Amino acid sequence: MLRGCAGLLRSWALRGPKRGRSFSSEVLHVDHSLPNPSWNEDMRLLFDQFMKKSEDGSWKRLPSYKCNPPERIEDVKIFFPDAKLLKEQMSQAQQFPRSLGEGVGFEYAMFHNHVEDRTVCIFQGGPHLQGVPGFLHGGAIATMIDSALGMCAILTGGIAMTANLNINFRRPIPLCSVVVINCQLDRVEGRKLFVSCNIRSMDEKTLYSEATSTFVKLDPKKKN
Repeated sequence: MLRGCAGLLRSWALRGPKRGRSFSSEVLHVDHSLPNPSWNEDMRLLFDQFMKKSEDGSWKRLPSYKCNPPERIEDVKIFFPDAKLLKEQMSQAQQFPRSLGEGVGFEYAMFHNHVEDRTVCIFQGGPHLQGVPGFLHGGAIATMIDSALGMCAILTGGIAMTANLNINFRRPIPLCSVVVINCQLDRVEGRKLFVSCNIRSMDEKTLYSEATSTFVKLDPKKKN
């Protein structure tokens, strides 16, 4: 059961939801991990570089949508049968990093290397993510770190949730700049997945943050 559900999630993450099925009043099938007018020149340059790397199949771009398809909701119910996922509430639900308007919040695209168990996220933080004037809010940075680490954990180890996240903020990230989040799976111990990452400038000369995280693979036979 667990292996089958994990396979469904990995398949959805890599290919996107099936067309012809709607889940919210918003168009579900718009892939937000593609360039849009708000992306600056650096963001587009990095995107093109990773798309070039993807040509030989070693890297794969991960699509990203605002809402979860119905089949993913059903997968979650297997692990949390007592959770009250109210239809009316879920119809309004959106993925947090995709819930802000284009160009003002989280602009990002992720690429995964299945051979090396690595995930890379190119990220441009918009003006609505400001903390200290002129710089990104630490919570916004943590959101993208958790999202990128989580994707790396799921694609390499199966359906999992964050159990622990430790972040060292080395330098503040300028608002609207482009950074690269490099994630890798370090080891697996039973149901625990240990993942780490760093955030660097696009030229890799500046280290902004480092993080380590523990994810726990969900098991429908256990109380999670």
